[in-house]
Amino acid sequence: MKDFDYIQPETAKDAARFLEGPGWTNERARAFAGGQDLYGEMKTGLVAPAALVNLKAFEDGAEGQIERLPDGNLSLGALVRLSVLCALPGDSAQTTLLREAAVTVASPQVRSRATLGGNLCQRPRCLYYRRPEILCLKKGGDECFAYSGNNKYNAILGGGPSFIVHPSDLAPALVALDARVAITSPSGVTEMALADFFTLPSDADVTRENVLAPDHVLTQVTTHLPGGLDWRATYVKFQEREGFDFALSAVALALGLKGGRVAAARVVLGGVAPKPWRTEAAEAQLVGSWRGDEGGFERLTASVAEAALAGAEPLERNAYKIPLTKGLIRRALQHLLLS
Repeated sequence: MKDFDYIQPETAKDAARFLEGPGWTNERARAFAGGQDLYGEMKTGLVAPAALVNLKAFEDGAEGQIERLPDGNLSLGALVRLSVLCALPGDSAQTTLLREAAVTVASPQVRSRATLGGNLCQRPRCLYYRRPEILCLKKGGDECFAYSGNNKYNAILGGGPSFIVHPSDLAPALVALDARVAITSPSGVTEMALADFFTLPSDADVTRENVLAPDHVLTQVTTHLPGGLDWRATYVKFQEREGFDFALSAVALALGLKGGRVAAARVVLGGVAPKPWRTEAAEAQLVGSWRGDEGGFERLTASVAEAALAGAEPLERNAYKIPLTKGLIRRALQHLLLS
């Protein structure tokens, strides 16, 4: 690992100024908080930043706090530790969904250091991307080696020309909560929907997974579920190694009930696409269904699962993700509609 400068700014805006640089290169300054992903990339030689900008200096400010808003939604600082999310009470759809997603991330030791912002911004776990000697598309090369290689863990939805999957568990949960993010730059703060924060490999720059520029810092996340409904939510995930692994597939499901009938739905898949994969066609199948309707449950589950996986294009070794995801959708629906 080569030498690097260490910078400790006092505010997010100061951090953004230090991050200003010539472009999206391995050598530019990098922001870090928990550092669980960045340190691993540095140790293996994937990146060699000239400087590290420590965001933890303003952890005691709004960036490190959770606030419950009057309408029941949550304002979450990007520096909130995942261990704090794991301890949220299960007294609302927002807290339940975030807690269920957070407890599936890595190990207790990692969760005690990892932050919400870092989890949303982590880089792909693709076997080829993580090998420093392989120059794949995500690192500026000409080929996605997973396409015709070992693609057991890769995308079945939204893939091409790269077939990575987004590794975050909090991302699908927060997209299901209609979250918005605040991004600080040297010129000020901008807001956008979290769903628009993530990008596909087919977008302008295949080497990126989100819209952050080099001098941008993710500072705040706010959930925005509409009021007037009885919202219920859950997160289900399948891991190859139970208890500390990334998702082979995951489902974040939020249902807004009125009079026992589903009036609004959010269905977001994880572990199967290069970004959290919201499927409005599946949501449309749920609207109008009744909670507790055991007679029509199997028919409803089948239609929702088919809509959610419509357009899936599995590679040679990952077709198993289609029935696996359908099974997770059934489990999530059973929990929210029949229990």
